[in-house]
Amino acid sequence: MIRGVRGATTTDCDNEKEVLLSTESLLREMILHNDIMAEDVASVFISATSDIRSVFPAKALRRIEDWKYVPVMCMQELDLPDALPNCIRVMIHLNTSTPQKDIQHIYMKNAVSLRPDLKDTASISNEND
Repeated sequence: MIRGVRGATTTDCDNEKEVLLSTESLLREMILHNDIMAEDVASVFISATSDIRSVFPAKALRRIEDWKYVPVMCMQELDLPDALPNCIRVMIHLNTSTPQKDIQHIYMKNAVSLRPDLKDTASISNEND
């Protein structure tokens, strides 16, 4: 069965180094907390708010060993007036037998505000604040 593993983070500013470090950190936490193996991943969608223009955040996935062949796509989030700025969101489509309630969704930095309802049911990381 395919399940979605969600995550989000923010960057302090829009430059290539910061965007890639924040994205890679988020991806590694999602992989670690859900015991994800690259060969079990169907695809990864990565979105960013319109204020991130320095680099495709998906480039960070290629820094992770064994993820070379995983299909990944970047896209822009809706540009809404009250949207969280400098935000990167990730959706990993994973082949797994893990029950949906046991999937650990990871929210880091300012992105913890996006899903406060998951505090009791998923891993929410506030690292790197």
